[in-house]
Order: sequence, then C-alpha cells, then structure tokens
Amino acid sequence: MSGRLVVVGTPIGNLGDLSPRAVDALVEADVIACEDTRRTGRLLAAAGIERTDLVVANDHTEARVAGRLVDRARAGSVVALVTDAGMPGVSDPGNDVVAAFVDAGLGVEVVPGPTAVTTALAASGLPTGRFVFEGFLPRKGAGRTERLAAVAAEPRTVVLYEAPHRAERTIADLAEACGADRPVTVARELTKLHEEWFRGDLAGAADWLAAEPKGEFVIVLGGAAPPPEVTDDELRDALDEEVAAGATTRDAVAAVVARYGVAKRRVYDLAIS
Repeated sequence: MSGRLVVVGTPIGNLGDLSPRAVDALVEADVIACEDTRRTGRLLAAAGIERTDLVVANDHTEARVAGRLVDRARAGSVVALVTDAGMPGVSDPGNDVVAAFVDAGLGVEVVPGPTAVTTALAASGLPTGRFVFEGFLPRKGAGRTERLAAVAAEPRTVVLYEAPHRAERTIADLAEACGADRPVTVARELTKLHEEWFRGDLAGAADWLAAEPKGEFVIVLGGAAPPPEVTDDELRDALDEEVAAGATTRDAVAAVVARYGVAKRRVYDLAIS
C-alpha cells in the first residue's frame, strides 16, 4: 500500500517502549506529522532513525495542515502521525488528521503503543472491566461543575488526566463532589525515572499531593456505589407526600421517579393501585 496514514503510538516516558514495528513505520514514512518537532526529533535520534520531513500538527495547526497531508498521501507519500507521548487522538492532537484521511477514502493504519490511560488503569487495583475515560476536566466555570457532578455519579471506574499545577485542586474538587472516602489511585510520571503511585481515598490523595509531587498525573477514580434499593412502601409514601402537597398523579409520579431513579412503570403502577 502507498499513499496512506500510519498512526504511531510512541513512549509515554521510557524510550524502551518504542516497539520495533513503530521504528519500522517511522523509518518508512515520507513525512511525519508531529506535535513538537524538537520532541519528535529527539525520539528519532534516540531510535537511530535518520530525521525525515517533519510537519507540525498540534492543537493549533492540525486542522490547517490535515488537507496538505492528504494531498501528499494522494501523491503517494506515506504519512506517519505521532504526538509527544502516547497514542495520537487520545487527549492529544490527531483526530482532525485521521478524520481528513477517512473522509478522503485513504488508508489509515495504526501501530499500537503505550497509553497512560491503560497503564494507570492496569496497576490501579480498581475495577477495570468497565471504565470511562474523561481526559482533562474543564478548567473552570459551569462546564467544570457539570463534569464533576457527572464523574461523581458515574458507576464505572473513571480515568482522568491532570497537569502538575492543577492536580491538587482537581483532587480537592473531586473529594467535594464524590466524598473524601471515594477510592482513588493517582499515578505520576508513568514509566519515567520518578514514577510514583498513591492508592487509597481522595482524602489521602489530597494529603499526598500537599507534598507537591511533580510531574504529569493520571487519576483513576473508583465508581459511585449503586443507590440503595428502595421499597414499594417508600415509593408509596413519597407519592402520598407529593399528592398531599397538591401534585397531580402524573406530576407526583414524575417527581418520585426523578428523586429515586426508579422505573416510571413501577411508580405509575403503585400510584394507580
């Protein structure tokens, strides 16, 4: 195959994690779209790869350069896509480039590589059968408040990324939204020399971060506990309260369903009985 995009996963810290297949893909590429030419240049040098044509495709430029990369592939070039660390498109630039190649009907291959999401999840000790990746939370405002509330209510394990200077605040906000006893694992500097882990609850994580450990953080948060089972008698009492306060049967049913999160049919049957 010629004229295609190869999405290449790169190490998240330890250069030894660059796979032989990733090296082959970078050697064979006619052009490498990267987040930072200096970081990628160092990676190529460490792997003994002769520097090739590098094009910057970061958060600010990838939408603009995606079309040019497609044109090069149509002319027969093999385009490799990398970011500074991990898999392109996973809380990193890359989605626009991949989408442009898909829309153009050109081939897209993936050379799998390390990701901080699964690395932290695998060693977290928390349930991994079902999980949600939230990436970075909004920094402020209603968007942050809404996402924190959604994370707090999520029954699956949640994985978040956070920058060094915001980790302490994010843990504090999570403790307020979820309760300080919510289980959590926090990893910093994954696969690097100063890799470090905290496993415990959000209160303990706050104390750990108060010592100001440096580095990039991955937060693996335990899911919300399932709500306690509500009995039919409790639902009837709630319906009676709503009706006594002046609600119609329809409104009383809607209010009780919203309060307890139970099936509407169940509450309706109780109301008419």
